[in-house]
Order: sequence, then structure tokens, then C-alpha cells
Amino acid sequence: MKTNLGSRAVLTVFVAVAMMLALRPAIAADHNWKMAASWGGGPLMEIGAKAFAARVKDLTDGRVEIQVFPSGTLSKGLEVRSAVAKGVAQVGHTWMGYDWGKDKTTVLLGGFAGSMDTERMLHWIYEGGGLALWRQFNEEKFGLISFPCFARTAEAFLHSRKPVKSLADLKGLKFRTAGAWLAISKGLGAAPVTMPGGEVFASLERGAIDATEWGTLYENKSTGFHKIAKYVIIPGIHQPTAPFEVVINKDAWAKLSDHDKKRVELAAKLVTIESWMKVGDEDAKALAFYKKEGNEIIELDASVQRQAKRLALDWAQEQAKTNDWFKKILEHQLAYEKLWANAASYRNVKYQ
Repeated sequence: MKTNLGSRAVLTVFVAVAMMLALRPAIAADHNWKMAASWGGGPLMEIGAKAFAARVKDLTDGRVEIQVFPSGTLSKGLEVRSAVAKGVAQVGHTWMGYDWGKDKTTVLLGGFAGSMDTERMLHWIYEGGGLALWRQFNEEKFGLISFPCFARTAEAFLHSRKPVKSLADLKGLKFRTAGAWLAISKGLGAAPVTMPGGEVFASLERGAIDATEWGTLYENKSTGFHKIAKYVIIPGIHQPTAPFEVVINKDAWAKLSDHDKKRVELAAKLVTIESWMKVGDEDAKALAFYKKEGNEIIELDASVQRQAKRLALDWAQEQAKTNDWFKKILEHQLAYEKLWANAASYRNVKYQ
């Protein structure tokens, strides 16, 4: 009988403690940030913006908590950088190339037709001194803390209603694009146009444009372009890489301890590496998906790829003549690319 009463007493105490813990208010974060994202959903939101917020919370033991807001909530998708600078949001997730109209140096960091591929770009950023230049440029030019957060593989070159393989096929081809490629691709004889993202599908469907570039093979599955454009053209010579970024308001950043600053930076680096691997894995599956859907996969002639690179670097050299930051980063990247010039000889093992 005593044992039974003792057991009941222990159980009563256990239940009481459990109820107290359950009713105890959650410990509030030291820093509650709002994130303005340039996306409404998809991989950039799920394995980019939201993944970063989750990583930050884990690595700071909950001291920094980030609430993610989709495009159009705190700011327009292309104006995230400005929203963060003004303090509308403490942090943002965006692509630096959107601001190429303010300073064309942004395309060197966000990726353009003359860039290295993503493997080389990530090595340049994290091991070759690129990150220091990335941060210095952003603080000086925009007054923001910035570092890479999410990285794509090469994009698909086009989803097209017409087969495109040679320079002749590009003559007069009307396709949707944006940024530096809008200017550079004219040198290939193409007729590029730009338009809001929401208009692209309808324009392609009714034949107002012949083709469109957008994201990687994986990211483009959800757009449905493959349903109305038979041909999938690879590789993405216009965008061999696309590092995205997280931008942080300087006042919000200054309030973090040095310890938590390092954890936030680590969160961004983890998301960058993890997203690159995830997109790469899904791209491989997507190639099989398009074939199964009845699309024809066309690889651009090597001559087209070389010509695009040459045109892009010519364009870049012109920008460097009047932009000191552009010149500094371009020269740094080209020197690192030269370091990798013979990489294929010791990295690519030929099994067949």
C-alpha cells in the first residue's frame, strides 16, 4: 500500500512539472528579424530563404529568429536591397544581378555569360579571396552587409518552340531574357526582349516570343514551359553560375554579438553549399523528366558556346574601362579562372 501511494505521489509530481513546463512561455529571441524575399515560392524560397532562417535559428540557439515574407509583402521582388537598406526589413534574400542598372559590378558576383562555372565560382568565393571583395563592394556601394546564400548550377539556355543549335539558328530568335545577356546576346544575332515574369508563359504560349530562359532544368519544371515549347536547349551559356545573396541592414547587424555574426555567416555558407548540391541532384533527374515528357534536348554547338564567352568578356572589358570596382573584381576572377585552366586534366576522369 505504501509503495502504491509513493508511486502516485511521484506521478502527481511528474504531471505537475510537465504541466508547468508546457505552460511556461517560450523564451523570446534576442533579435527578431523580418526577411524580404525576391520570390513567392519554389526552390529559392524553400531551400534558400526559409532554409537560411532555419539554419540561423539553430546555429544561434534561437537568439536570432527570422520571419520570411514572400515577394510583394514587404517590398517588390526587385527592390529587396533597397527595402533592407531603408530598414523596412532587417534582412533580405535576393539576386545581386537585379541591381545591374545601379552598378554593373553586380553581374560579376551574381553571374553572367563570362563567368566561371559554379564549382570554380564557389572556390573563388570561399578560398580564392572572392568573399572579401564581395563584402567590401556591397558595404561601399550599397551600405549593406552581404554574403552568398544559395547557388545554382548552370541554367537551361532556352525552352524553345524552335530547334536551336547553331549561330544560324539564333539569328532573329526572339526570346525573353534580362540583365547583361539582354545586351550581349545581340552579338549572336538574336532578338532578345525583356518582360515581367508573370507574362512569360502566356507570351511563349501564343508565339509572341520564340523561347525563354529562366532557371535551371530543375527549377523550370514547375513553370510548365516544357508543355508549350518542345525543345530544351543546353547548356546555359548565358548563366553558367548564379550565386544569390543575403543582405542585412547594418544597424541590425551591429546589434549582434561577434559570436552570432559568425553563426549567421556560417548559416549562409551552409545554405549555399547545400542548395548547390540539391539543385545539381535535381537537375540530373529533370533531364530524364523532360525526355519522358517528350521534349527534345539539344546541346549548343561548341562554336556558339565559345562565341558567347568571347562576346561576354568583350562586354566586361568595356565596363571595366569606366568602373573601378568592376575592373578590380573582373581581373581577380580572370586570374583565378586561369589558375584552373588545366583543372580538367586532373579532375575529369574518362571512363569511356
